[in-house]
Amino acid sequence: MTIALSAAITACSKSESATATSAAAKQPVAGGDLTWGVTTEPACFDPHRSSQQNSFWVIRNYIDSLISKRTDGTYAPWLAKSWTIAADGKSYTFTLRDDVKFTDGTPFNGDAVKANFDYILNNVSTTSSSASLLVAFDHVEVVSPYVVKLVMKQADSTTLESLSSVKLGFISPKALAENKDLCGGGPGIVGTGPFVFKSYQRGQQATFERNPDYQWAPDNAAHRGPAYLDRVTYRFLPEAAVRTGALSSGQVDLIEGVQPTDIAVFDKVDGFQYVHGPSATTSFTLNINYTVPPANDVRVRRALRDGFDLDAIVKSVYLGTVRRAWSNIGPDNPDYAKQLAGSWGNKIADANRLLDEAGWTARDKDGFRTKDGKRLTVEVGYPQPYVRDSRDVLIRAVQSALRQNIGLDLNLRITTAGDFANQKATGVWFIYPNTDNPSDVAMELWDMLGDKGFLYSAIPGSDKKITGDINRARLMPIGDERRKLLGEIQERAVDQAFIVPLFAPVYHLASKSNVHGVGFEPQLDGPASAYDIWIDKQGA
Repeated sequence: MTIALSAAITACSKSESATATSAAAKQPVAGGDLTWGVTTEPACFDPHRSSQQNSFWVIRNYIDSLISKRTDGTYAPWLAKSWTIAADGKSYTFTLRDDVKFTDGTPFNGDAVKANFDYILNNVSTTSSSASLLVAFDHVEVVSPYVVKLVMKQADSTTLESLSSVKLGFISPKALAENKDLCGGGPGIVGTGPFVFKSYQRGQQATFERNPDYQWAPDNAAHRGPAYLDRVTYRFLPEAAVRTGALSSGQVDLIEGVQPTDIAVFDKVDGFQYVHGPSATTSFTLNINYTVPPANDVRVRRALRDGFDLDAIVKSVYLGTVRRAWSNIGPDNPDYAKQLAGSWGNKIADANRLLDEAGWTARDKDGFRTKDGKRLTVEVGYPQPYVRDSRDVLIRAVQSALRQNIGLDLNLRITTAGDFANQKATGVWFIYPNTDNPSDVAMELWDMLGDKGFLYSAIPGSDKKITGDINRARLMPIGDERRKLLGEIQERAVDQAFIVPLFAPVYHLASKSNVHGVGFEPQLDGPASAYDIWIDKQGA
């Protein structure tokens, strides 16, 4: 919902640009059902509890936020008409729209804002993605029915970014008061969004119907009023061949997760169109827990980082459709540290020398390095609900190269979301592969490397230099000084091999040629909701 149609056009292939331009000349029409084939099923439909990137743009169909992020990084009014920030940065005052209702009839007002924020602070795990966004937040003051003041414990330059996130979107206070587990989705989870959650069949699909009363789209949406579509159904199709076949045969209207080998099936092909998004948030990265052995030795981490030819592997797996990463920040982000390009990777001889110096000089019968009879093993725990876009294939290719080149056992273990939640809560994870969706770099670095962020909140002894700099960056106003510090943090993260960035992902979508208005939400760096999508019934 949160980008204008023009932003979608710029992300298209040449054939899609022409199609989109032609579509722009037509008048969008209301009506119709759309079926969207998606790679992963949301493990949780509650925006306050979900940590799965591919769930957020599905959740966006029924969850709105106070403000919306524009493609240029500024913020647009949404459920809040306007806002002011105190000179010391310790409070934000929002004037709310007075015409918004949740789809159960409950008014959206200052009490609803307070109910949601209080709920997150009092009922949601402090390590959840939503609660982590409120780390500098203290409380909400309801100044009047449609004016709220957000009082901070300390100034935080990432506050507007957080408030534009679906993770801090609003659920009906009635639904919250019932205190049910809303992760399961269905009609019990109620928002103010352009669609109403009608039904959910686990392992099959989730269906949303248009909210006919919707009149409060963000200022940067492509249209006003209710959504065009009567209904949108997300079908869970994890197999790439199945998604491609479903679109090719007309069983679905739109798919995401188009594989590199399948792009030619839809790009510049009559009856179809292909669209890809930006890479402004994060890279797919191996986040290394540098506090546990053997990865507590910087020589082991640097050997892992440099012991394979990443360029060749990324080209082999993705056929030139994505860029190799140099930082865990996406290359389209203005705060991306460009100076990292070419600074690391594919230094096999150096990697072997480092492991020799670290004492991993013996070999077992399988060719892996050992020390004191113990194999040099670092585990990658990858939760199954988050596996997509051949990322497990990529890791296995890295695994093979590290074994052959330097004798390091990169042990990929596909886990469950529950397993990882337990590991994170106890601080016993080893390597966590992921992308994150905050497009504010200070927030992203805090999430993945901060001492109170998503990954390291339960781990004592984190690097004081990097955590201190990250905390300082969050206090600094947006500007050149902050950008310089964010670049230095990225450099330290790579130099110390706390992270091994792999590639800069983009969302690859394909649809029938009569589907228009498909776009990407800047805050998510992923597909937008179905709000602006419409179907040209004459072009079917």
